[in-house]
Amino acid sequence: MNILVTGKNGQLGSEFCNLSLDYKYHNFYFSDVESLDITNSELLNNYFVLNKIDLIVNCAAYTAVDKAEEEKDKANEVNNIAVGNLVRVCIKHNIKLIHISTDYVFDGNKNSPYSEGDKTNPIGTYGLSKSLGENQILKSNIKAIIIRTSWLYSSYGKNFVKTILRLSQEKNSISVVNDQFGSPTNAKDLADACMQTINQSDSWLIRPEIFHFSNEGKCSWYDFAKKILEINKIKLDIVAVTSKEYPSKTKRPTYSLLNKEKIKSKFNISIPQWDDSLRDCLKILGNKIQ
Repeated sequence: MNILVTGKNGQLGSEFCNLSLDYKYHNFYFSDVESLDITNSELLNNYFVLNKIDLIVNCAAYTAVDKAEEEKDKANEVNNIAVGNLVRVCIKHNIKLIHISTDYVFDGNKNSPYSEGDKTNPIGTYGLSKSLGENQILKSNIKAIIIRTSWLYSSYGKNFVKTILRLSQEKNSISVVNDQFGSPTNAKDLADACMQTINQSDSWLIRPEIFHFSNEGKCSWYDFAKKILEINKIKLDIVAVTSKEYPSKTKRPTYSLLNKEKIKSKFNISIPQWDDSLRDCLKILGNKIQ
């Protein structure tokens, strides 16, 4: 199978680059905005005329949650309009699609894990743009899977794990919110789950389908930060604060835990606990530093 992975320099795209070495029987193509701008429909179509692609994994996204409030058009262009462009080339060239979405399509007012059928109600520009992108796929008749994930991190790029490690070197005390709950996701685990769905793509429905994926377990951002420091044996004063006490340009879901039973059952996927996957990532980061 010829597989195109967009957003190759992001956290998930970088993990796919590594993982592709274990799947020699597939041919992987990796692109970034410089080599393939998916917001440009003409360039995108020309690419698929020249290259025989069987499946696209769309890891490209505008993910700056706060900045999105100032750059609404840019967030919409990447997270919504570009997805529409991908849908059209999938229709024209009979290509399958895996699209990565987010827990931010929900408002966070629920008190139990969100299932795939729960009503979306984004409370910020980022979540709205991702929700609109989902709808571009859902209203089509292509063979597609939308995978919503949450609190993504890895040994690549910028993320919460790296921020906490950096702050531990710069400050004597840090404050982290303790009233927002979800589950962290190691991008390596998400990439692996995507590959498991790809290898079973013959069982996909004819119409688009939504799945949820994050690591198992539940925590707050405060719990997450505390565990990062604990695993690395870093002594740092960490103060739990409420969302109201922590200034932010946009409101975030208070509760965004995702129900993963559907993806586990459909594709027989085993999902690690969030703290176990965190240990794996921190080990890799430690080796990189050394």
